[in-house]
Amino acid sequence: MLFRQFVDDDLGCASYLIGDPTSGEAFVVDPAYAIEQYVDTATAEGVHIVHVLETHTHADHVSGHGRFALEHGLPVSVHALAEPEFPFDGFEDGQTLHVGSVPVRVLHTPGHRPEHCAFIVDERLVLTGDSLFVGDAARPDLAVDAREGAEGLFHSLQRLTELPDTYEVYPGHVAGSLCGAAMSPARSSTIADEKRSNVALGFGDAQAFITSSASVSTPRPPTTARVVALNKGPFIGAPPSLERLEQIGEAAVLDVRPAAAHADGHVRGAFNVPVSGSSFATRAGFILGPDERIVIHATDDGEADRAARGLRSVGFLELAGYVTHVDATEQLEPVELGELERLLEDGSVQVLDVREKSERDQGYIPGTLHIPYRLLRETGADGIDTTKPVVTICGSGTRASIAASLLAAAGVDARPVLDGGVEDWPGQTVSFRRCGST
Repeated sequence: MLFRQFVDDDLGCASYLIGDPTSGEAFVVDPAYAIEQYVDTATAEGVHIVHVLETHTHADHVSGHGRFALEHGLPVSVHALAEPEFPFDGFEDGQTLHVGSVPVRVLHTPGHRPEHCAFIVDERLVLTGDSLFVGDAARPDLAVDAREGAEGLFHSLQRLTELPDTYEVYPGHVAGSLCGAAMSPARSSTIADEKRSNVALGFGDAQAFITSSASVSTPRPPTTARVVALNKGPFIGAPPSLERLEQIGEAAVLDVRPAAAHADGHVRGAFNVPVSGSSFATRAGFILGPDERIVIHATDDGEADRAARGLRSVGFLELAGYVTHVDATEQLEPVELGELERLLEDGSVQVLDVREKSERDQGYIPGTLHIPYRLLRETGADGIDTTKPVVTICGSGTRASIAASLLAAAGVDARPVLDGGVEDWPGQTVSFRRCGST
């Protein structure tokens, strides 16, 4: 059997190629929009992709099933409860498909979404999609009421744990995704290991699991509804080539260069989300509007292409183009941690903690204001003392740069802490325990 795992490290999404080298046939499972990686691998391995399987309608990334259908004439299969608007082959619980001589058995595992299915491959490994992860389980709130989804997920997890202990587990997400808070960085596991250590499998009854799982605190990306609509809708073909522009015109400028480069000089009003940082596409999705004309400001062609691929993966398919050499005369003045301690003592700055609530609860700098970076484009400077410079701080510097760029675009004197963050603070921090927490 040919088996390959593909991981988008930025989104934390995993997809798979399953094949029979003898017959020369292969299936692709949960493909990303950038399908070239599967085609190239199949060609190198001497197999031909003949079918696309979807575990469910994805909410966090645009699927490549449309490109496979339009560009390669492949059939697409998903459970009928997905109610897609494109031609599809449905499958049912217990049905067995074959890629050459390799059996792929369908296991209906609703919870994350009603149509969700896992695939048992060759009766020795299971592709769990967005149900069972390594170390955690999926969030149940993206398609139905969280408690309804959690109840379905509990029973689906019970079915999965009834599989033989030796079965290998290959999930649809790994650490870095917003779909599970306690996911391990490991990219595979076994049923036995998950039964022993997975936090989501440690609940003795359905009600306890539902209560815990339905209390989702991870922010829901604003791109979710659009991505689901794209994945349920008519097939989407290949994107147009990214055009190099001489002028920006009226557009939202996304500066994808490193934070230090943005601080040294950027286009007025540009938002800085470094493509070299983690979760680039997700973070860009929090601050860009779905109908905006978007121009990428990159260091070079390669950086622009990486950014375009990330943006398209979360539904920004119509990009205006990119620039590399433009009039970038606006600057930010970064603040060092040591300097910040002095500025706080004399009260000459307003310090804004732009991390998530759960992070701040673990420890924050006394006297700081809290607004997550992802809310700042909508709220602007509301509630912030702008009579003095606003210093933004996060865990490592990337989100502080994003936040400072958003505030600067709104006319605020914003200064990010780029080297380090709250965890590196030399002074005292305060932790906060919310009611009901343990």
